[in-house]
Amino acid sequence: MCGFVGFVNFEKDISNNKTVLKNMNQALTRRGPDEEGYYIDKHVALAHKRLIVIDPEGGKQPMIERFSFGKYVIVYNGQIYNTKELKKILKENDFEINTHSDTEILLKSYIYYGKDVVKHLNGIFAFAILDTNKQEVFLARDHFGIKPFYYTIIKDTFIFASELKGLFEYPGVEKILNEQGISELFGIGPAHTPGTTVFKNIYEVKPAHFGVFNISGLHLKRYWKLESKEHTDSLGKTCDKLKFLLNDSITKQLVSDMPLCTFLSGGLDSSIITKFASDYCQKEGLPPLDTYSIDYVDNDKNFVKSDFQPNSDNFYIDLMSQSLHTNHHKIVIDTPELADSLEDAMIARDMPGMADIDSSLLLFCKNVKKDMTVALTCECADEIFGGYPWFFREDALKSNTFPWSISLTERQELLNPQIGNKINLKEYVDYRYQESLAEVEILDSDSPETAEKRKISYLTLNWFMQTLLDRSDRMAMYNGFEIRVPFCDYRLAQYVWNIPWEWKALKGREKGLLRYVCKDFLPSTIVDRKKSPYPKTHNPTYLAKVKQMLTKIMEDKNAPINNLLNRQYILDILETDGKAFTRPWFRSTYGRSSINGVSMSGKYVA
Repeated sequence: MCGFVGFVNFEKDISNNKTVLKNMNQALTRRGPDEEGYYIDKHVALAHKRLIVIDPEGGKQPMIERFSFGKYVIVYNGQIYNTKELKKILKENDFEINTHSDTEILLKSYIYYGKDVVKHLNGIFAFAILDTNKQEVFLARDHFGIKPFYYTIIKDTFIFASELKGLFEYPGVEKILNEQGISELFGIGPAHTPGTTVFKNIYEVKPAHFGVFNISGLHLKRYWKLESKEHTDSLGKTCDKLKFLLNDSITKQLVSDMPLCTFLSGGLDSSIITKFASDYCQKEGLPPLDTYSIDYVDNDKNFVKSDFQPNSDNFYIDLMSQSLHTNHHKIVIDTPELADSLEDAMIARDMPGMADIDSSLLLFCKNVKKDMTVALTCECADEIFGGYPWFFREDALKSNTFPWSISLTERQELLNPQIGNKINLKEYVDYRYQESLAEVEILDSDSPETAEKRKISYLTLNWFMQTLLDRSDRMAMYNGFEIRVPFCDYRLAQYVWNIPWEWKALKGREKGLLRYVCKDFLPSTIVDRKKSPYPKTHNPTYLAKVKQMLTKIMEDKNAPINNLLNRQYILDILETDGKAFTRPWFRSTYGRSSINGVSMSGKYVA
């Protein structure tokens, strides 16, 4: 896992911009604290910050390969999980392999396959490859956009980076928040429309897209999408195939030359990953698997039972750790630390995020990083298998908007009236909602319920899941730490996409089919456990401190944020302890809501 930056102009000499390249790269130091590398010629400048995970000596970047017909240079962030299979194909076609780095395999796979290389990759990746023979730069992003890739174009110069903060180090790249950006930030946020950012003329390469930049400009193309087709496997065969895909995805992602662990909450999803990973360690004669969980100081004292969370996670964590004989570690975070890290979490994300949901993961990764470099997490299982309440609640299904983000009236009210009068958040969100729904492919053979669930599943996969994936990447990489998401394997997602909803929700349960698949190898207590939200602090001092922090900002009439926000409305919310804000900002699972504050020094252009 790493970060990269670069800029390309095939019409003029850019080789004297080494300082600019270095400044851009330094902005990404936290993504790659172990090494850095640079490549610059007349038309192309590339730089890389490396987090060493595979082959410390052989995986240095930018990596250069010379052939009789040209030179190739790659900068890459990610992990290719089918490296072994690709390596075999390359050797059969007379390629010499000199390292065991997946960077070398990726670069030589591009040389062998050309633009079709993306059709042969299984992994998480964002990369750019200079092809001197064709005088172009090839770029690509993984199937679900787990790894980021941002870009802009200024006067025929293509400028790109793994994070926005890298772009802003290039002269002339401005932080301009226009009407669309404000609509994204307040109407869609903390999610975002694929391909966009909140800043004018700054974009992201969409998930499952590749591109070519040459003298004629940037040309982007989609290489993969979920394909709707009739599911013909029997229930028994479906279960067998799911077990295979789960095991294959999880075990493929256990490759690392650095210490690796799993996150274990005691829920169904993290228990599945930990079970397969632990079995693999035993089979290969490896030491017991390390597992980690997060908790908060005095949480047991303040914990309140509910229908959704009848027991704290600790009960289930201990059960799984003992049954699998893992080496478990409990990370305990204090409330003041959680609040103090809100700003770091926002800096890591480059824009407002999910408040304590972000800062807690940032602190979790910071603590795990002391001993580990890589973690497998259970992100995306709810999106793939249908685990959220909105898959079942009629009011959510009939809301005619994104069901996790329905507080549009309150969101509109947050805007400074001078700005709010020019922007209609509901109109913008409705447009994006209908635009996304139009992309869903419904089959004539789909039952009415399956057709309905295809729509909500598509929205969940392409909007809600993207937000969580972005959160995971940013909070982890801010600590020089790598997170992998086995449930997000595109083969698994494609297979589950076409399973009839009646099976996915077997016995009327969320993730009913997944529970059924796991009943033979997980404790029944885990299989039957109700879905529990991401661990949060129950300590009332957290909200008290956040209120104090926000009040201090809002009472400063000269604070930049007050040019954008309706200051009095927010003060009213603070005065009533949030009761004036009647709906959650971003409903992550069971009524929790969150949004980070933001202080912007950029321009607003109406």
